Amino acid sequence: MNDSTRVEWREWGQDAFDEAASEDVPILCALTATWCDHCHEMDAETYAEPRIAAHINDGFVPVRVDVDRNPRVRDRYNMGGFPSTVFLAPDGTVLTGAGYLGPDGMRQVLDSVRTMWQTKGSGAGRVPRPIREDEPPAGELTDDIEGTMLSQLEEAYDEVAGGWGTEPKFPLPDALEFALKRDREMALRSFDAVGANLLDEYDGGFYRFATDRDWSGLQHEKLLDSNGALVRAFANAYLLTGKSEYRDPAERTVEYLTTTLWNGDAEAFANSQAPGDLESHGLDPTDRAAADEPPVDDGVFAGPNALAIEGLLTYFAYTDDERARRYAERALSTLRSELLEDGVASHQLESADEDDQPTPLLSTQARVLGALTTTASTLETDAVAEAEAVADATVERLRDGDSFIDSAAADVGLCDRPLRPLDTNVALADGLLELAVLSGEEQYRTIARETLEDFAGASDRFGVQIARYGTATSRLLEGPLAIRVGDAPGSDLHRAALRLADHEKVVVPDADLETGTARVERGDRRSEPAETPEQLSERVGEILD
Repeated sequence: MNDSTRVEWREWGQDAFDEAASEDVPILCALTATWCDHCHEMDAETYAEPRIAAHINDGFVPVRVDVDRNPRVRDRYNMGGFPSTVFLAPDGTVLTGAGYLGPDGMRQVLDSVRTMWQTKGSGAGRVPRPIREDEPPAGELTDDIEGTMLSQLEEAYDEVAGGWGTEPKFPLPDALEFALKRDREMALRSFDAVGANLLDEYDGGFYRFATDRDWSGLQHEKLLDSNGALVRAFANAYLLTGKSEYRDPAERTVEYLTTTLWNGDAEAFANSQAPGDLESHGLDPTDRAAADEPPVDDGVFAGPNALAIEGLLTYFAYTDDERARRYAERALSTLRSELLEDGVASHQLESADEDDQPTPLLSTQARVLGALTTTASTLETDAVAEAEAVADATVERLRDGDSFIDSAAADVGLCDRPLRPLDTNVALADGLLELAVLSGEEQYRTIARETLEDFAGASDRFGVQIARYGTATSRLLEGPLAIRVGDAPGSDLHRAALRLADHEKVVVPDADLETGTARVERGDRRSEPAETPEQLSERVGEILD
């Protein structure tokens, strides 16, 4: 029994589903997160109410799922946010679902589900469309895709408040980076809005989102994955502009990640920080310093750590910030030694000591690939071989047709059915494009093309959340700008290559060139060798003209 509620929670697993089938009752699946304030509120106000708890315990099999620790359950049963309150038939199909439910709302839903179950039984269950319709509409990759995505951003752009959409307002780092190269004014106004409204000016780090169009209604939880992605995005805005208003938020977030979210025992980054006392966020600095620190979830997850590593190394590449480099290297060491085996990353540190090889998750594999290709470009070329091992394992274990499924693990409920998530397919394809340049292996580019083509038939309907599809398609069709440097990482020429103002470029140190020279490539075009940073900048201009 969970100490904070009166409900007799079971773990997600076969036993819970067997119990529901044996007792012929539905499952109540509560999707929660440690950082979710409304989840804790629902525990205190709804699940702690004795009559509601008794009703649940008597007529349902209650299952509680931490969404960070069980991403496959999250992705199949999420009702649009957390908490998600989902009622399942014993075969895992969905009877109905909701988000937060107060006591009155829960009483009504419990009665409704019980009536539904008594009259229809498992026949009332349904399989959500993303799982039911697995095959994506394939198509041809054309130059129009980039323009269509830009049009999507322009249509969704908020001219008044900045950012995209009306409400809620999320930072959308992939959209920020896509727009940065294609509509600088729109991008920078959106960067300004994110920095002004979501950055915690006191402790650093970005809040998760705002509920209202004008960026009010802040949700004060801070997640490692979004903060890692925003460090990279703001670093890239600084690369383009050279302005401190974009470097400073990245710097403050690096400081937050390496202090508040640093798990010294694990030598890696913790997963999240809860909102804490909401009133404390409005206090002046003196009073806030005296307030209790919001709790941190010390769980170490490979995917979010990979995003943090990538963000910190991107920031280091443009600034020579030793703190960012040092903590990225420490987290990378833990990732390599504790979480990565034969190209497959464990989802979380606690499960990495099992005898069996970890089961790959596409989102984790894609993020780890991105961290390793960034490492290869900025710090050490040995990471190319590790990136190839991750790519090869992902292709071998998760490729299904021309694109990738989220996991091939056996599980219960709808988790025994694979998903083909668009966003992580795109992230993996983008990483494969970079790996093709770094390794010289054309097969990775071919797989990236086939992956992107597998979704191209619906590309005109992709929203701004999938802006990276436009980025990856553009890099594929035009060929990513590649700068090959004959020196080891850290030379003046290598550092100059990293700081040339195109954040979509790929820098290849220790290339097969004469020491002290560099060459710029794009598609079939090759520049003359450059021997100085000034010459290198000229060569880039010649290739891009």
